[in-house]
Amino acid sequence: MSKKSTTPTFADTLTQLEALTTRLENSETTLEQSLQDFEQGVQLIRQAQQALQASKQKVQLLLEQDDKPVSQPFDDPGATDDGE
Repeated sequence: MSKKSTTPTFADTLTQLEALTTRLENSETTLEQSLQDFEQGVQLIRQAQQALQASKQKVQLLLEQDDKPVSQPFDDPGATDDGE
């Protein structure tokens, strides 16, 4: 049998982060375990950021027209533009 590289999906990464968060919120978790969970969480966040960046690049490539990128602003309802 050939071994396949099993990169976790974005959803899997989020599920793992949720599980770590739950463990970190548990007051019975030892300091050592909390530090290990935190370290793993940082790694998972980096994986998620890379996946999001790769997806963003794919979307930009798909939106290119005549070899020029088409840029449209993203309306973020949570963003504030105070000009500061």
